[in-house]
Amino acid sequence: MKFILDFFPILLFFGAYKMADIYTATAVLMGATVLQTAIIYKMDGKLQTMHKITLVLVLGFGALTLGLHDERFIKWKPTLLYSGLAIALAVSHGFLKKNFLHMLLGQQLQLPHAVWHRLNLSWMLYCVFMAAINAYVATYFSTEDWVNFKLWGYVFPVVFILAQGLYISRYLPKEGPDKE
Repeated sequence: MKFILDFFPILLFFGAYKMADIYTATAVLMGATVLQTAIIYKMDGKLQTMHKITLVLVLGFGALTLGLHDERFIKWKPTLLYSGLAIALAVSHGFLKKNFLHMLLGQQLQLPHAVWHRLNLSWMLYCVFMAAINAYVATYFSTEDWVNFKLWGYVFPVVFILAQGLYISRYLPKEGPDKE
Protein backbone atom coordinates (compact mmCIF):
# COMPACT_ATOMS: atom_id res chain seq x y z
CA MET A 1 0.00 0.00 0.00
CA LYS A 2 2.77 2.45 0.94
CA PHE A 3 4.60 1.68 -2.32
CA ILE A 4 1.53 2.71 -4.34
CA LEU A 5 1.03 5.73 -2.11
CA ASP A 6 4.61 6.88 -2.77
CA PHE A 7 4.07 6.86 -6.55
CA PHE A 8 0.49 8.17 -6.50
CA PRO A 9 1.31 11.90 -7.03
CA ILE A 10 3.81 11.32 -9.85
CA LEU A 11 1.43 8.97 -11.68
CA LEU A 12 -1.37 11.55 -11.47
CA PHE A 13 1.07 14.27 -12.56
CA PHE A 14 2.08 12.20 -15.59
CA GLY A 15 -1.52 11.43 -16.52
CA ALA A 16 -2.61 15.07 -16.15
CA TYR A 17 0.30 16.22 -18.29
CA LYS A 18 -0.57 13.75 -21.05
CA MET A 19 -4.23 14.83 -21.00
CA ALA A 20 -3.66 18.58 -20.61
CA ASP A 21 -0.44 20.53 -19.97
CA ILE A 22 2.32 21.18 -17.43
CA TYR A 23 0.24 23.71 -15.51
CA THR A 24 -2.72 21.36 -15.07
CA ALA A 25 -0.28 18.60 -14.14
CA THR A 26 1.35 20.89 -11.57
CA ALA A 27 -2.01 21.67 -9.97
CA VAL A 28 -2.83 17.94 -9.91
CA LEU A 29 0.57 17.20 -8.35
CA MET A 30 -0.05 19.77 -5.64
CA GLY A 31 -3.47 18.33 -4.81
CA ALA A 32 -2.23 14.74 -4.95
CA THR A 33 0.69 15.55 -2.65
CA VAL A 34 -1.64 17.17 -0.12
CA LEU A 35 -3.90 14.10 -0.29
CA GLN A 36 -0.91 11.73 -0.02
CA THR A 37 0.36 13.63 3.03
CA ALA A 38 -3.07 13.52 4.68
CA ILE A 39 -3.36 9.76 4.07
CA ILE A 40 0.12 9.14 5.49
CA TYR A 41 -0.73 11.24 8.53
CA LYS A 42 -3.99 9.34 9.04
CA MET A 43 -2.22 5.98 8.72
CA ASP A 44 0.85 6.76 10.85
CA GLY A 45 -0.39 9.54 13.13
CA LYS A 46 2.67 11.60 12.18
CA LEU A 47 4.69 12.77 9.20
CA GLN A 48 8.35 12.07 8.56
CA THR A 49 10.60 15.03 7.83
CA MET A 50 10.88 13.99 4.18
CA HIS A 51 7.10 14.14 3.75
CA LYS A 52 7.00 17.62 5.23
CA ILE A 53 9.86 18.87 3.04
CA THR A 54 8.33 17.34 -0.08
CA LEU A 55 4.94 18.91 0.67
CA VAL A 56 6.45 22.36 1.21
CA LEU A 57 8.57 22.16 -1.95
CA VAL A 58 5.74 20.85 -4.13
CA LEU A 59 3.35 23.52 -2.88
CA GLY A 60 5.96 26.30 -3.05
CA PHE A 61 7.39 25.47 -6.46
CA GLY A 62 3.95 24.53 -7.75
CA ALA A 63 2.57 27.91 -6.67
CA LEU A 64 5.48 29.68 -8.38
CA THR A 65 4.94 27.62 -11.53
CA LEU A 66 1.23 28.42 -11.64
CA GLY A 67 1.44 32.01 -10.40
CA LEU A 68 4.24 33.05 -12.73
CA HIS A 69 3.18 30.67 -15.51
CA ASP A 70 6.76 29.40 -15.70
CA GLU A 71 7.35 25.66 -15.87
CA ARG A 72 11.00 25.97 -14.84
CA PHE A 73 10.04 26.12 -11.17
CA ILE A 74 8.37 22.70 -11.04
CA LYS A 75 11.12 21.21 -13.19
CA TRP A 76 13.83 22.38 -10.77
CA LYS A 77 12.04 21.25 -7.58
CA PRO A 78 13.62 17.74 -7.63
CA THR A 79 17.09 19.22 -8.16
CA LEU A 80 16.65 21.45 -5.13
CA LEU A 81 15.26 18.59 -3.03
CA TYR A 82 18.09 16.18 -3.88
CA SER A 83 20.76 18.89 -3.53
CA GLY A 84 19.38 19.86 -0.14
CA LEU A 85 19.41 16.24 1.01
CA ALA A 86 22.98 15.73 -0.20
CA ILE A 87 24.11 18.89 1.59
CA ALA A 88 22.26 17.95 4.79
CA LEU A 89 23.86 14.48 4.78
CA ALA A 90 27.32 15.92 4.11
CA VAL A 91 27.06 18.70 6.71
CA SER A 92 25.64 16.46 9.41
CA HIS A 93 28.34 13.90 8.83
CA GLY A 94 31.31 16.16 8.13
CA PHE A 95 30.79 19.15 10.39
CA LEU A 96 28.37 17.96 13.04
CA LYS A 97 29.92 14.48 13.27
CA LYS A 98 26.43 12.98 13.27
CA ASN A 99 24.98 10.45 10.87
CA PHE A 100 21.66 11.85 9.69
CA LEU A 101 20.46 8.47 8.38
CA HIS A 102 21.27 6.82 11.68
CA MET A 103 19.38 9.56 13.52
CA LEU A 104 16.35 9.00 11.28
CA LEU A 105 16.38 5.21 11.04
CA GLY A 106 18.44 4.06 14.02
CA GLN A 107 15.41 2.94 15.99
CA GLN A 108 14.17 0.73 13.14
CA LEU A 109 17.54 -0.70 12.12
CA GLN A 110 20.37 -1.92 14.29
CA LEU A 111 23.46 -1.72 12.09
CA PRO A 112 27.21 -1.46 12.77
CA HIS A 113 28.70 2.05 12.74
CA ALA A 114 30.71 1.34 9.56
CA VAL A 115 27.54 0.30 7.73
CA TRP A 116 25.77 3.52 8.74
CA HIS A 117 28.81 5.44 7.47
CA ARG A 118 28.71 3.67 4.08
CA LEU A 119 24.93 4.16 3.83
CA ASN A 120 25.32 7.87 4.54
CA LEU A 121 28.00 8.18 1.86
CA SER A 122 25.99 6.20 -0.69
CA TRP A 123 22.88 8.32 -0.05
CA MET A 124 24.94 11.50 -0.45
CA LEU A 125 26.30 10.29 -3.80
CA TYR A 126 22.87 9.10 -4.92
CA CYS A 127 21.32 12.49 -4.10
CA VAL A 128 24.09 14.32 -5.98
CA PHE A 129 23.54 12.01 -8.97
CA MET A 130 19.76 12.53 -8.93
CA ALA A 131 20.13 16.31 -8.57
CA ALA A 132 22.58 16.41 -11.47
CA ILE A 133 20.56 14.21 -13.78
CA ASN A 134 17.34 16.15 -13.11
CA ALA A 135 19.16 19.45 -13.68
CA TYR A 136 20.56 18.12 -16.95
CA VAL A 137 17.19 16.88 -18.23
CA ALA A 138 15.38 20.04 -17.05
CA THR A 139 17.94 22.25 -18.79
CA TYR A 140 18.65 20.47 -22.07
CA PHE A 141 15.45 18.58 -22.86
CA SER A 142 11.88 19.56 -23.62
CA THR A 143 9.18 19.61 -20.97
CA GLU A 144 7.68 16.50 -22.59
CA ASP A 145 11.02 14.68 -22.20
CA TRP A 146 11.37 15.89 -18.61
CA VAL A 147 7.89 14.64 -17.69
CA ASN A 148 8.66 11.26 -19.27
CA PHE A 149 11.95 11.20 -17.36
CA LYS A 150 10.07 11.91 -14.10
CA LEU A 151 7.97 8.78 -14.65
CA TRP A 152 10.49 6.40 -16.19
CA GLY A 153 13.37 7.86 -14.20
CA TYR A 154 11.85 6.24 -11.11
CA VAL A 155 13.92 3.24 -12.07
CA PHE A 156 16.88 5.00 -10.39
CA PRO A 157 15.37 5.21 -6.89
CA VAL A 158 13.85 1.74 -7.16
CA VAL A 159 17.19 0.19 -8.12
CA PHE A 160 19.05 2.23 -5.50
CA ILE A 161 16.65 1.28 -2.70
CA LEU A 162 16.71 -2.39 -3.70
CA ALA A 163 20.52 -2.30 -3.70
CA GLN A 164 20.49 -0.66 -0.26
CA GLY A 165 18.11 -3.34 1.00
CA LEU A 166 20.34 -6.10 -0.30
CA TYR A 167 23.39 -4.45 1.25
CA ILE A 168 21.89 -4.05 4.74
CA SER A 169 20.10 -7.41 4.69
CA ARG A 170 23.29 -9.23 5.65
CA TYR A 171 23.52 -7.12 8.82
CA LEU A 172 19.95 -7.69 9.97
CA PRO A 173 19.18 -10.30 12.65
CA LYS A 174 18.15 -13.65 11.23
CA GLU A 175 14.59 -14.64 12.03
CA GLY A 176 13.73 -18.32 12.17
CA PRO A 177 10.45 -20.12 12.79
CA ASP A 178 11.43 -20.71 16.41
CA LYS A 179 12.13 -17.00 17.08
CA GLU A 180 8.46 -15.98 17.14
